[in-house]
Amino acid sequence: MTKATIHELAFATDIDHTVAMKLYIGNKNYSSWSMRPWVLMRQLGIDFEEVMIRFDGFEPDSAFKIATRALHPAATVPILEDEGLEDEGVVIADTLAITEYLAERHDGIWPQDHFDRAEARVLCATMHAGFSALRACCPMNIEADLPKVGARLLADHPALVAELDLLEDLLAPYLDGEGFLFGGYSAADAFYAPVMTPLKTYHLPMSSRLATYQSRVLAAEATKTWIADALEERDFLPFEEPYRDGSKSNK
Repeated sequence: MTKATIHELAFATDIDHTVAMKLYIGNKNYSSWSMRPWVLMRQLGIDFEEVMIRFDGFEPDSAFKIATRALHPAATVPILEDEGLEDEGVVIADTLAITEYLAERHDGIWPQDHFDRAEARVLCATMHAGFSALRACCPMNIEADLPKVGARLLADHPALVAELDLLEDLLAPYLDGEGFLFGGYSAADAFYAPVMTPLKTYHLPMSSRLATYQSRVLAAEATKTWIADALEERDFLPFEEPYRDGSKSNK
């Protein structure tokens, strides 16, 4: 896997053009949607070139929106660009669409058993469409440690508590084994890996079985690499952290 920034793509002459697929992502500390296809592809050994488009705001005239809109009208990340099959290439926005695209070309994205595949798709679709309170209240912030913020959010937002209960109920049937949700690593684990980080950041309550899975999925090689990269960014974005003003009282 190679890395580049959007600026380097525009001006450099040494980008590795032998890699057919490019995955455009946002800041690793904050972008949970970018994390999902990245850890999936990395964990399964699918080769791609990483291209970082830094968050500088989400207004229409922000550099981030201008750069992503030039790639796809949705103007969001992640975006997968595959130049290997079609003369004009294909550009796919949306994490679930990227996952299904990869599944048509690579083994291991979904579990082998057809019942497990259906259940894994339900888990991914539920994460993809739901958990709005968890996303709004506890956005991914890998470098932070915010137990007091988490306690305040739990007290003030009943919907957050309800979604944590839902998370437990959804994953409970798949937490008995020693492996991942369906034995081997799959898209289901990639979709739930990012939500394991706010559970840690905000010290949110979880069962011992979910905590065991959290430790396992965060220890997966791809997730460890993503987290290490996120910690190296040191790029504090105040608009991504409305709950924190830099004072110790938030910790």
